[in-house]
Parts: sequence; structure tokens; C-alpha cells
Amino acid sequence: MNIGVIFAGGAGRRMHSKDKPKQFLEMYGKPIIIYTLEYFENCDDINAVVIACIDEWKEYLKGLLYKYRISKVEKIVSGGETGQLSIYNGLCAVKEIEYTDETIVLIHDGVRPLITSELLSRNIDCVKKNGTSITAGAVTETIVEIDDEGKVKLVPERKYSRVAKAPQCFYLKDILEVHEKALSEGKTDYIDSCTIMKAYGKELYLLDGPAENIKITTPEDFYIMRAIMDMRENAQLYMGDTDS
Repeated sequence: MNIGVIFAGGAGRRMHSKDKPKQFLEMYGKPIIIYTLEYFENCDDINAVVIACIDEWKEYLKGLLYKYRISKVEKIVSGGETGQLSIYNGLCAVKEIEYTDETIVLIHDGVRPLITSELLSRNIDCVKKNGTSITAGAVTETIVEIDDEGKVKLVPERKYSRVAKAPQCFYLKDILEVHEKALSEGKTDYIDSCTIMKAYGKELYLLDGPAENIKITTPEDFYIMRAIMDMRENAQLYMGDTDS
């Protein structure tokens, strides 16, 4: 089975939203997380979805799943105190659904809605071929690594530089193994799945994804998402206009 693990445990403080966590903010009358889930719902290669959600918003989320006919979500679990712990809770829920050597998990942000079902399928194929698949984006500016004093330590070549995005995809047995090692060592704050996998010596493979695959974290991101959606809508209209 190929199972999505959607992280929707954030409170959205950087978004400055007053009433709702950022994943439940609406764009053109539809919550951001629903845009994300619809790609998993409509991808034939995805068999099930697990969501890690803030406890007090679980019932609200269930209502949205019913309203928008999202049927592949099999479990909604509690988010943890950190992103790492929320993902671990989701992975444990996947283990209850299916735990075989072939089970693949696609770990994704609920507030990263500008993906495609094709991207999900490509990630699954990459895992089957290479064992891992980290969705990435090419950088358009020079990346530098600095030390604690702000001194530049490293300037990698741009053609070899990428931004790690999501989904980040693995065999369930491999990602669970590193999570359990981290927890046994008291480590609970790895920033994302590729970081924890690399920390424990796992080989990672990148898959370049669409440039618009942004995470909706700030008000600026919200407006960028709206602009991209408008652009997609306009492209659909103008590409269909063949009159001379």
C-alpha cells in the first residue's frame, strides 16, 4: 500500500490568523487542507491517508472530510508537541493499517496544496527504484552556509543546490526505524523527515517538483497561492481559446 501521512498539527502563528489554524483558512471558499487532500484522493496510486491534527480541531476536520467527500482518510491522530512527534504519531497509525516491507509512506504538509497527483505517483516510483524520494525545488539564487558568528563557511554550486520540499517518501519500515532510534536517544525536534533520515545515515534521492510547490506559512504565501491559482485558471481559459 501507498499511504499519505498529512501533517496538520500547526497552529499557524506566523500566519497571524485570528480564528483558525492556517490549514483551515479558506481560499475561494475551500480550506487549504482540502486542496491538499484532493490530490491524494484523486491519485490512483494512493490507497489511504492518515492525518495528524490538533486535538481540538479533529471534529471540524471530520466535518470537512464529509463535506468535500474525501474518502481515503482512514485515521485522524493527535499531533505531537513537535513536528517530528506529529509525524511519528502518523507513522504509528499507518503501521496499524498495514506494515509490510513494501508499505510506502508519503509524508506531506497539509499547507502545501500546490502539488499534483502526478507528483505523488512519481515519488512512489522513485521510492520503488531508489528506496527514498525527497521532493525538491531548484534554487534560483546562491545558497550560503554560515557559522554562529555569521561568517560564510560554504558556497555550494547552484546547479547542485536544492530546496527540500514535500512530499518526502520512504518505505514505512525505514522511516519508523530512524524515528524510534531518535526517540530512544531523547531527540524530538528534527525539522523534517529527510533531516532525521540523513542524521541516521540513510541514503536519500531527490525528485525535482514544480516551482509553485510552496508551503503556506505566512500571509505573503497565502497571496502567492491565490496568484498561482488565478494563473492556472487563466491559463486554462486562454489555452482553450483557439479562435483567430
